[in-house]
Amino acid sequence: FRTIEAMANVVENLGKLERRVTISLPKDSVQKEIDSRIRQLAKNVRMPGFRPGKVPLKMVTQQYAGQVEAEVLSDKVGKQFFDISREENLRVAGQPSFSPKDGAADDTYAFDATFEVYPEVKLGDLASAEVERAVTQISEAEVDRTLEILRKQRVHYHARGEAGEHGDGGEDLSAKSGDRVTVDFVGKLEGVAFEGGSAEDFAFVLGEGRMLPEFEQAATGLKVGEAREFDLKFPDDYHGKDVAGKTAQFTITMKKIEWPHLPEVDAEFAKSLGIADGDLVKMRAEIKDNLEREAKRRTQSLVKNQVMDALLKVAELEVPKALIEQDQLRLVEMARQDLTQRGVPNAANAPIPAEMFKEQAERRVKLGLVLAELVKENGLEAKPEQIRAEVEEFAKSYEDPKEVIRWYYSNKQRLSEMEAYVVESNVVEFVLGKAKVTDKEVSFEALASASAQA
Repeated sequence: FRTIEAMANVVENLGKLERRVTISLPKDSVQKEIDSRIRQLAKNVRMPGFRPGKVPLKMVTQQYAGQVEAEVLSDKVGKQFFDISREENLRVAGQPSFSPKDGAADDTYAFDATFEVYPEVKLGDLASAEVERAVTQISEAEVDRTLEILRKQRVHYHARGEAGEHGDGGEDLSAKSGDRVTVDFVGKLEGVAFEGGSAEDFAFVLGEGRMLPEFEQAATGLKVGEAREFDLKFPDDYHGKDVAGKTAQFTITMKKIEWPHLPEVDAEFAKSLGIADGDLVKMRAEIKDNLEREAKRRTQSLVKNQVMDALLKVAELEVPKALIEQDQLRLVEMARQDLTQRGVPNAANAPIPAEMFKEQAERRVKLGLVLAELVKENGLEAKPEQIRAEVEEFAKSYEDPKEVIRWYYSNKQRLSEMEAYVVESNVVEFVLGKAKVTDKEVSFEALASASAQA
């Protein structure tokens, strides 16, 4: 029969990735380490009735022997497992689990270490992958649309019917889409007012969709001082559970109507956008540059997602469960941090089940393994000059690019994030050079919509 010592370096194959190895430790060497640590501990330990360092060794041993034994075994088992994994060239995925082994000799501690190893990754044939690449051209019409959005962001309101430097809003004094209206309203269910169903001097902009459609329709067309009664059916999924799915009777009274005035696209407007001399040509050119930069970012993001999907389709590998579980716990912690930032009470201890992140974690781990193999096989690591070029490109959209560049290079964490981005870009370019790529013209508006859904 083999002794436990002889078995120490025998790695058992328990499945595709799961392995087991037996670790043995002579009890006398473990005891020597325990005795040494207790003697060291006794020099500083405090107990009632004794000065520090004067507690009898026997009493220290009685109180701390179990704790020290556990620490020594943990250290020695961990070190021996590390030595074995290095000697056997094991690429251990995650943390091993240790359990006492039955049948050990009286003079030996024995433990089974069960663990997973990293899988072999077969990248597959990238020539069979299909990728649709969005191509977006920024036209003058896109610049005009952006200018209109910028004008709306700078809207200001004037009382309808009152003359001012921008006019009086026209002869029609009734509320229209785009107007900011101030109303009083009272809502009742079967004749009884309900919580949250009434307000005074409540302001909103018609047409923005902030209010339910029936409410906006009732306000539209009213003049100051006029009132209207109407029924409003709350949606079944309305956030107010007490009224969800029910029909309430409302009375709305118009108190103020203000029409929107958008600023003219002139030198002052250009200056408000950061064009110091108010040059409109420069303003349009800068807007176009920003749109092209944004379009590039969005198209790169969309094509990156397609490339990652393509890689996962052609690659073959088993995914270590230990790595998936680790990533699930990391995602749970991220979710708790997000809730904390939103001000949710007791978010740090929120009962978030790790199982809800299993699919996401499995994809992330699998993709990470595939990317690591692809980068290693094809030399796609980020070069210093590539990282610098990306930092400089990113910095262009800020008022002081040099300060942004300094900000990146002053922090290793930020720079490593940019390095990861460059590696992803290298991977995308490499895959696009191998895969079947189809270019598709997409408007900026459609591109923005697709990016939001991705």
